[in-house]
Amino acid sequence: MKYAIIAAGDGSRLAEEGLKCPKPLVEVDGECLVDRLMRIFMEHDAESIAIICNDKWPQVGVHLRKMQEKQLPLQIVEKRTPSSMHSLHVLHSFIGDGPFCLTTVDTVFREKEFAEYVDVFQQFVTQDGCDALMGVTDFVDDEKPLYVEVDDDMNITAFLDSSSNVRYVSGGIYGMTPVVWPILDECVRRGERRMRNFQRALIANGLRIKAFKFSKVLDVDHVADVALANQFVKEP
Repeated sequence: MKYAIIAAGDGSRLAEEGLKCPKPLVEVDGECLVDRLMRIFMEHDAESIAIICNDKWPQVGVHLRKMQEKQLPLQIVEKRTPSSMHSLHVLHSFIGDGPFCLTTVDTVFREKEFAEYVDVFQQFVTQDGCDALMGVTDFVDDEKPLYVEVDDDMNITAFLDSSSNVRYVSGGIYGMTPVVWPILDECVRRGERRMRNFQRALIANGLRIKAFKFSKVLDVDHVADVALANQFVKEP
């Protein structure tokens, strides 16, 4: 399985609140956010892990190269991009043309649930002809959540900016197959600038996208979120 991490944000909200550490290196339960993801991916048969980080924070690149020296199969890109969608576009040449799992660096989830997610994604790809499996949750933590509308079989029917009657929101965990790349290329050509618009384009192009429910997913956007994440990962 191939994995990818988007860690190219500038961490402006954390910096404004006095935390000068780059977000990828923020520690949760004694482990950097980016290290936690890499460890989990390696535990789930990572063939490669492509990571894009912001060259505004050279210490992140230094950290990743040190991890690379420890024989981790990392492919590192240091570059600023306009959005997470553009970061994914940059990562395409490193990910290649097989199924892959992508997360943002500040996504904190239960490891047991992620193991189930990976198993389901591999099953859907190999047996059910699914084009993508998106992690969702009914725990709303994001300030501007992306609402995910599903049918009774957890097929995703819409990605919405706001909704009063949709149960799930995006968890920032994306399992996708190579059919998404031409659609992403077109989104970039059109001047789209948000990951959610790329996800809407997947629906508009008729891809079969299913949702996988996580009980809770946290984003580390504020200093207070670090304490919440520390508590969360220790929960049984």
